[in-house]
Amino acid sequence: MVWSALSLDTWLSRQQATLTDVSDAVQAIIDEVATGGDTALYDLCERFDKVRPDNLRISDDDIDTAYDTADPEIVEALTEAHARISMFHEQQRQQDLWLTESEPGITLGVKTTPLQRIGMYVPGGRAAYPSTVLMCAVPAQVAGVKEIICCTPPPANPLTLIAADIAGVTEIYTVGGAQAIAAMALGTPSIKRVQKIVGPGNAYVTAAKMALRGRVETDFPAGPSEIAIIADHTARPDFIAADILAQSEHDPQAASVLITTDSKLPQNVETWIERMMADAPRKEIIRAALNQSGYLVVPSLQDAVEASDKIAPEHLSIQVQDALPVLNSIKNAGSIFVGPYAPVACGDYASGTNHVLPTAGNARLYSGLNVAHFTKTATLQIVSRTGIENIGDIVETIATAEGLPAHARSVRIRREDI
Repeated sequence: MVWSALSLDTWLSRQQATLTDVSDAVQAIIDEVATGGDTALYDLCERFDKVRPDNLRISDDDIDTAYDTADPEIVEALTEAHARISMFHEQQRQQDLWLTESEPGITLGVKTTPLQRIGMYVPGGRAAYPSTVLMCAVPAQVAGVKEIICCTPPPANPLTLIAADIAGVTEIYTVGGAQAIAAMALGTPSIKRVQKIVGPGNAYVTAAKMALRGRVETDFPAGPSEIAIIADHTARPDFIAADILAQSEHDPQAASVLITTDSKLPQNVETWIERMMADAPRKEIIRAALNQSGYLVVPSLQDAVEASDKIAPEHLSIQVQDALPVLNSIKNAGSIFVGPYAPVACGDYASGTNHVLPTAGNARLYSGLNVAHFTKTATLQIVSRTGIENIGDIVETIATAEGLPAHARSVRIRREDI
């Protein structure tokens, strides 16, 4: 294992390079889907996933079979997680219409409308991600989206199918990778195009989402996974090691960074990592991820906050003696976990917050997935005769100054009618 001190520049350059490395390959896949449609999807499934599915769309019988083979305990756990995630996201629901009288004769407001058809990507491959189904589908359902489709690599994991059924997903397709993003964005004979694509994925999936913006709305770059941990001398090295291994087992490209004011903590964390690695089932994936992870020792917690904000991590864990000042100072993070007993895994599955989050520094620009991602808003105004009289002079004066006399006339003709 390589567990060493990092420079901030090294970490930031790693974030920037990930998508550039695969952009040409991704564009070739998008072009293939654009010209080949369903035939290209079958060919790409066979090429990349070594499976040529009989059908792209999952049937009701496939879902029934998934339930028949599943442990009832995991079905119950997914059902309970769905309820918790729904409860949190219900708090984010906006009014369909709100109005306020800003002054006599003028009422302003906002009308919120859900998208009609969205697509979500659920990774496969090294692990099953039924939790991601819940995280993507629940806010869409709460928002009022009618058609929610899911693409996941073949062969579709039974737990993914069960979660999709619990969450009310309307269509499921066994298509993975950049080709799935292209199919949802461009449409094929089997897969009707969507308005928006959400969900995490590897570098190819993320690069495809970025390349197709303009043809379809997307959420944000989401994957591979990452965590930053701000810790002081009170932090428990075994807890930190466990958090690092949890992120590292996602993917060889996952990364973790410990930012600490305690110069002795990194060595203690490394000792615990080695100890826990001994019986880790996914140790080869973990080792690869750890090779691009490491730690920063900083003079103060304020320096730690500044470093974390530059990184803008997907997950930020705060494990310090007095967490509130640190929390209040943070500006850039996808999701924040406060205290020694708040592992990221709680947010991944059952606390209720969403685990689909911006990665690679994009928390500087984007919020994690939420109900607002699945809606559009239109402002509105209701103006009476009194209202147009109140603001008419202002409108006419500015319109005239801008050299738009017809604008001014559209107000004046109404004022003259009063």
